[in-house]
Formats: sequence, C-alpha cells, structure tokens
Amino acid sequence: MSVTTRGALPGGAYDVTVIGAGVVGSAIARELARLPLRIALLDASDDVGDGTSKANTAILHTGFDAVPGSLESRLVRDGSRRLAAYAAENGIPVEPLGALLVAWDGEQHAALPSLAAKAGRNGYHDARIVTAEEVRSREPHLGPGVLGALDVPGESVICPWTTTLAYATQAVRAGVDLHLNCRVDAVTSGDPHLLATGRGPLRTRHLVNAAGLYADEIDRLLGHDDFTVTPRRGQLVVFDALARDLVRHILLPVPGALGKGVLVAPTVHGKVMLGPTAEDLDDKTATGSTAEGLALLREKGRRILPALLDEEVTAVYAGLRAATGSEDYAIRAHPAQRYVTVGGIRSTGLTASMAIAAHVVDLLAEGGLPTSGAEDLEPLRMPNLGEAFPRPYRDAELIASDPEYGRIVCHCERVTRGEIRDALASTVPPGSLDGLRRRTRARAGRCQGFHCGAEVRALLESKARP
Repeated sequence: MSVTTRGALPGGAYDVTVIGAGVVGSAIARELARLPLRIALLDASDDVGDGTSKANTAILHTGFDAVPGSLESRLVRDGSRRLAAYAAENGIPVEPLGALLVAWDGEQHAALPSLAAKAGRNGYHDARIVTAEEVRSREPHLGPGVLGALDVPGESVICPWTTTLAYATQAVRAGVDLHLNCRVDAVTSGDPHLLATGRGPLRTRHLVNAAGLYADEIDRLLGHDDFTVTPRRGQLVVFDALARDLVRHILLPVPGALGKGVLVAPTVHGKVMLGPTAEDLDDKTATGSTAEGLALLREKGRRILPALLDEEVTAVYAGLRAATGSEDYAIRAHPAQRYVTVGGIRSTGLTASMAIAAHVVDLLAEGGLPTSGAEDLEPLRMPNLGEAFPRPYRDAELIASDPEYGRIVCHCERVTRGEIRDALASTVPPGSLDGLRRRTRARAGRCQGFHCGAEVRALLESKARP
C-alpha cells in the first residue's frame, strides 16, 4: 500500500487512474480495488475529502425528492442502502433520526401531497403527511405557523469525514496508490493516456474524472464540452452541543428552485447545523462566509427554531456544490477513449457514492477494462467520531489497557491523546491540522483550538508525513 505526498510519481502505466479523492472518487477507487488491477487515486490537495466532500450537509438521503426516473434517483436509492450497510459494518457513525419536511404557508402545505406522490415514484413508500399537531408534539421547539409536514422516517445523519476516509483507507490497504498534492494540469489522450501533473508524468490506460468542482475542466482536457460546473456556495452555522436537545429530526423546508433550502439538523458529532445557503458564484475557491449569508441563515433559523438562535455558535463555514444547471448527475462514458466523467455530483453524492462507484466500474468495462476476479475487501473498524456511540474517553476498559485514551487533549470535543496518536499512524494519515480534525474532532469544539491548538500542532509535527 502506498500514500505519497511529494516527489516523482511511480513509472509504468496504471490500469485505471481516478482524478479526485473526494467521497465519490475514493468510493470509485475502493470499488476498483476489488479487482486485480493497478490503480491510482490522485488529488490536488494534501488530503482526501478536502474539497466539496468535507462540507457536505451530512445527510444519508432516501432519495424521496429526486427527479423520478433520473440517474440520481436510481443511484441515491441504491447508494443509501449500500452505504447504510457499509457504515454498520465499518463503524461509520449514522443516526436514523428521520426528517420532517415542514410547511409554513398555504402554498407549501398544498405541495405536500405531490411530494409524497413523488417519493412513491422514487420507490420510497414510507413518506406520509402529518398534521400540525403531530409535528408540534414531535418537535415542540418549532416556531409558530406550522401547518403540517411530510414525514420521511428513512432519512439519517452520517459522518461525511469518516465515510471518505474509510473508502480511501480500504482502497489503499487493497493496493491502490494514493498520490496527494498531485494536480492534473494536462492530458494527452492515447493508449495509455499521459497525464501531466504537478509531480510529473503519469500514464494510465483508463481514466475516471471525479474532480468535483473541476470536473468540467478535466473533461475539456479530454476534448469534451458537455457541461459547466457553477460553484454553488452553501454557508452553514454549527451550534454548540447544548442546542442538541432542541431538535429531534432533520427539519427540511419544502424545496425551491435552488434545491432543498435551509435546513436544521442534528449532527452525529452532537451539535446542530443550520444551512446551507445557495449562492451561484464564478469563483471555485470562494469558501468564505459572508455577513449577508449568515444574516440570512439567522433569519431562516429564527423562523424554524427560534430558541436555536439563543445558543452559542461553535463554527461557521462554507462549502461549494458542483452545480451544472441540470437536475441530474453528469456521468458520461466515452468507451473508445477509455474515459468516464463523473460530473455534477451534488450534495447527494455522499449517499450515492457506493452506487456511483459500481456504476462507473460497469461503464469502464464498456471501454474494455477487465472486471473479472473481483474479491471482497477486508472490513475496517473506523475510529468512532459520533456522540451516539461509545468514545474512548468513556471506555474504562480501553483506558485501563492503554492510558493514552484517558488523556484528554481537546476538552471541548473530549479527544484523547490516544486517538490523535492513532490518526497520525493510520493508513491515510493527516497532512494538516484540518485533516487531523476530520479524523478525531480535535479543535472542532467551541473554542476552535484556543486551548488545545498548540499541543495538537506539536503532536502533528512530531509525526510529519513523508
């Protein structure tokens, strides 16, 4: 197994190279790792899941509101089932809270029957319309004016960080070469394709483009101009753990033209999330929060859950979705070129990731990739980051066997020295403080590293990645 972050890339041609180590690219690499092939997974960043994936709204969708008959509908429905099973097997935190699609005015209330019918056309038959009284009994802290809701009991919250890392870890352990800090600047199409990267040339017979926000640019390097990615910024506010008792379900608005709108949802990390906004931009790096965006979220949040706005804010952040103007994924196969584009993967990509991966392998087979000899991968047991499951600082037996799990470094998130040590020695170790946070929650609490930052940094620097 191999993870590289600098220096020249290995020689010889790979059978398949996947560009983009977000949740979808990592899932594809993991699926390919089941085959007796030489696989490379590339990312321009210094970590997996460091682009759109790290700021996902972290919902394991049922696909009830997808466009019926679309590729997204099929892959989200299949992916939800696959990922739920994978999470249970490999220790990824999931909480099956259910969602309430809350109607606040007559127009939204009138739309609920059509949304329930749409869920049925998407193969989800558990959605039902509930009265305002039932909504209030289940969510007593909602603001005034609720007229009813669509109950979607199959929706869950999940840890997006652990999901991406699990895929990448399993892929690397099965022999995939993960090359980070490896931006693709040019592609000379041929047999093999020749990729010019920031770390030198790389040759590959088959190519998968899962570059997220940059998928359209990679596509054009291969001579295609099928879609344009318009970054859609989503700003979010995370409220402290003390707000967690205010909300019991994922609270969704009736969707509008720009998607599902602003939601309130518990997180598996024990906090409450408010967001996202939906702002179409030109800049694919504009991940900053704005005063206007945060003001809008506060206005929306006050309508949904007034008491939430009295709680302390732990963090604000923004992510960019890879919007294309289409309501479906832009997954395109070019068999003669031995090339597959995986574009337009929006926030449902987390849920659909494993189904997308299986679909992409089928498309690669159309281009001649040998897909016989697939084997099951060794299961993992990922470090638990979820509050609904045992964590090391509460495990007396674990602490007795290894006192490092009793030495808390980050007191806000109760992260121990043992967990940080394990993350630094893991198969895909972090290359930065942010990467370490996504593996342990260290510095993700209310003080944002004010108290533990120096110690966490020292631990990271003591185990600098090659």
